[in-house]
Amino acid sequence: MRKLFYLALIMLICSYISVHAATLEGGISTDRIKSEPVKNQIFDSATNLPVPFAKVILPKENYTTYTDANGCFNLDTKVRDNSILAVEKDGYRPFSLTLNSNSVLNPIRVNIDKSKPFDIVIDSDICHLGDNAYSENSANSSEFKIKSTGSSYSKSFSVNKTSPNQNIYLIIGSIIGLDTKLAQKMGQNRIKTAYSSPVEIFFNGTKISELHLNGDNQRIKIPSRIVNNGKNELTIKTGHNLMEMAYIDYDDIEFMNLSVVTE
Repeated sequence: MRKLFYLALIMLICSYISVHAATLEGGISTDRIKSEPVKNQIFDSATNLPVPFAKVILPKENYTTYTDANGCFNLDTKVRDNSILAVEKDGYRPFSLTLNSNSVLNPIRVNIDKSKPFDIVIDSDICHLGDNAYSENSANSSEFKIKSTGSSYSKSFSVNKTSPNQNIYLIIGSIIGLDTKLAQKMGQNRIKTAYSSPVEIFFNGTKISELHLNGDNQRIKIPSRIVNNGKNELTIKTGHNLMEMAYIDYDDIEFMNLSVVTE
């Protein structure tokens, strides 16, 4: 009688397990095999609260989506190496970052800042400088989709004079394609025998910086003495191949989200 009791108990336990346990295949639970979309999310950097209904753009893929009520978004498109992702939301500073094929394997958390009264968005579009002639080993060359507008970029905009104790910065949201010696040393391109001069940044005709590396949210301080109360002009000049002497071989670059902030 006792044996029958134990046998019935074992059968009952096995039956419960078969109903409630996930099936195993090759030692892996089928619950784990079913992959859910990666939940990317955008937050307010000050409050750490999700930002709903923000616009998320992959310009080179002509792809646009929006965050939901919880600040979440999915990228239902192929993301290749060094693709620029931009975020736009009324009341916030424009934001961009450079993604690669590995970035999208894990959730992307983006923190964006609220805009301030003296913030100025100079340009939120993507811009390509150069001569449309570049090696397949050049930094990000496979990602270029738009044609060059020339070797330099200029844009005029107005600035209200700020107090002397405030700092003024130029923000470059994302920039890719630089083939400088430092970019080569940092493994940002595969060119072995040549490198370019850096990108030059001018504000009202005064050179304020050089860029040697590709990256996101590069911040350049603008001397307050060269800022006009009214019309101002930003100029960006791409570099050129320092190993080419027969002609000027311009470095092809792309950048997005130019703004001036006061802090």
